[in-house]
Amino acid sequence: MARVQKWLKKYWLLLVAVVLLIIFLFLPLPFYVEGPGTADQLSQYVKVAHQRDQKKGSFRMTTVSVIKGTPAMYVFAKVMPDYEIESLSDITGNQDNATYNKVQTFYMRSAINQAIYVAYREADKSVKVHFKGIYVLEIMNNSQFKKVLQVGDTITEVNHQRIVSAEDAMKKIKAHSVGSSVTITYQHNGKTKTATRKLVRLSTGKPGIGIGLTDNNTVTTKIPVSIDPHNTEGPSAGLMFTLQVYSQLSKQNLRKGRNIAGTGTIATDGSVGEIGGIDKKIVAAKKAGATIFFAPYVKPTKLIEKYEPNHLTNYQLAKKTAKRVDPKLKVVPVQNFEDAVKYLQKTK
Repeated sequence: MARVQKWLKKYWLLLVAVVLLIIFLFLPLPFYVEGPGTADQLSQYVKVAHQRDQKKGSFRMTTVSVIKGTPAMYVFAKVMPDYEIESLSDITGNQDNATYNKVQTFYMRSAINQAIYVAYREADKSVKVHFKGIYVLEIMNNSQFKKVLQVGDTITEVNHQRIVSAEDAMKKIKAHSVGSSVTITYQHNGKTKTATRKLVRLSTGKPGIGIGLTDNNTVTTKIPVSIDPHNTEGPSAGLMFTLQVYSQLSKQNLRKGRNIAGTGTIATDGSVGEIGGIDKKIVAAKKAGATIFFAPYVKPTKLIEKYEPNHLTNYQLAKKTAKRVDPKLKVVPVQNFEDAVKYLQKTK
């Protein structure tokens, strides 16, 4: 005991320093740090007709890194450019981690399906969309279905009538009044279930079951295609996946040896949507040596211009960031998939 006390007396400052260092490095704090992620080459993720793309150059999807907050990460984000501190609600929308990850995984799966559909349609190849139901993205606090539905469930019927789209489901629901009972059939972890509850008044004043929803679709093709996102989540790789699949299907040499990065969601009509963190994705593209970056351009509405006079579109922020970190990186605005294809066809 005497030896221990003597040792502690001699080295107590070192012990305190070690404890403080551990706290500084690892103590979890209620925020995240966002920064530049990766710019992954999509030829390693995509196979068309069981073949990978062997042509020179690359299409790259770009990502944002999200790191759990610690005292060390707080200091790092304050000191380093291109890193920002974000609240838990900004990142997860107040969803728990499991629910948030489930939704982000669905967004990626949906982006892959939409990319395949657009690429095959534009390449004039056979593709079919199969509607599975409406995917539950969130459940509102006032929903009477809150205790039976979970995020990730898929609703297939309303009052025992098969639904063919999200619009069809809403039409069937709106045929009833607030307080009326409605029966829904849904898939939960592979099992079919039913539940009957009363409709509530939505913020629009119309009746509803009180959920955030989107179509849950799958696609089938005659020419086989597979996309493995390698645990990347979210919808923002849609445009770049579409370009990768389309270039292989059409056998066009769109890259012409160039290193091309970009981002943006893809809709079934080919339109490209805005995403978050595009400034950080520009940095990731620079680190990967990209010379072209496709950035979504969505014209701001009058309402946005009125209340956000300093609003920057994805394209404007991307161009501003590129000017700072890599003036040679060509930022190209795209509103739809055809904009990207035409640019690649016309340039060398």
